Amino acid sequence: MWRHVASNALSMFVVILMLLGGMIAWGKKQYVDAGPLAQTICLKVESGSNFSRVSEDLIESGAITNASIFRIGVEYSDKSPLLKAGSFLVNQQASMAEIVDIVTRGGASTCGSEIVFRVGILRSQIQVRELDPQTQRFVIQAEFTPGEGAAPADYARLRDEAGTRYRIALAEGATSWQIVDALNKAEFLTGEVTDMPGEGLLAPDSYEVIAGADRNDLLARMISAQEVRLATAWANRADGLPYASPEEALVMASIVEKETGLADERAQVASVFVNRLNRGMKLQTDPTVIYGITQGRGALGRGLRQSELRSDTLFNTYVIAGLPPTPIANPGLDAIEATLNPALTDFIFFVANGTGGHAFAATLAEHNRNVVAWRAIEAARAGQ
Repeated sequence: MWRHVASNALSMFVVILMLLGGMIAWGKKQYVDAGPLAQTICLKVESGSNFSRVSEDLIESGAITNASIFRIGVEYSDKSPLLKAGSFLVNQQASMAEIVDIVTRGGASTCGSEIVFRVGILRSQIQVRELDPQTQRFVIQAEFTPGEGAAPADYARLRDEAGTRYRIALAEGATSWQIVDALNKAEFLTGEVTDMPGEGLLAPDSYEVIAGADRNDLLARMISAQEVRLATAWANRADGLPYASPEEALVMASIVEKETGLADERAQVASVFVNRLNRGMKLQTDPTVIYGITQGRGALGRGLRQSELRSDTLFNTYVIAGLPPTPIANPGLDAIEATLNPALTDFIFFVANGTGGHAFAATLAEHNRNVVAWRAIEAARAGQ
């Protein structure tokens, strides 16, 4: 009888093991298979939250069907202590494993509301925007210019929320003075900037920051990013360029940046200045003259006078030979790369063409015809 009981017990044990193995296999499959989420969502993980709360939010949003399996998977993968606060984009049919990876890998938040401080050339502006998970496009909810009237309610509400994300977006071609002046007006930043960064040393880009971030630390990030960009572009530069150092190339990149806002023209503009330098011609570019007058502290707001074009200053490239002593703005990556890999042309002239771009010419006669065409466009516009 005991042998019979032992046999039955062994059989039962085997059955239990098989059931347990089946359940584990089923649970693992549930954890790694595509999830039930019908459309992309933005999952917000509050600071101090845990995976129990996250699993509840995922159940409520329809992203998972079993909170227990989700939590067991987290524990099994040893990712329980790695949960990050933020707002994370979870794509449709994301598996539990993918969701866990999204909220534990760290890095910048990928969705939700944020305050963007746009530092431009003519003015700075604050935007409150939110990423639409379906279109994955940002929708602007409010925008205003700091110091001009009361801030909108959406900004005040989001600014007072814990964990609000901020972003500083620098426009290509802004000067160091303009950038520092704007950062000093960003009330969510701290720290006094005592040393003005050198012109051209700040990388135009989008920088995510947190409330209370130090302005000097942010400027250090911008300087580091520009150093990397310039060093990489210099290492991959074309042969035979008339620049003795990366610093000289940065000066030229700032001129290229200020001469055209069209990405597909930068390499051509850079080629014009390379050709002029190689022929011993003066650069004769207005933006350098303007910088010599304004010192980068805003727009000139008028046309250049003949006396200014004849004035013997360090930045008047109608008078001096070669490059001015420093950059005249902070060039973006495209302008740096175009400067160090310019187009191969015989152009030595260019003038506006009325469409936002320029007409290029290899001879003075051709250039004069382009100038006549541009003057006609100017006259027609003035008569409208």
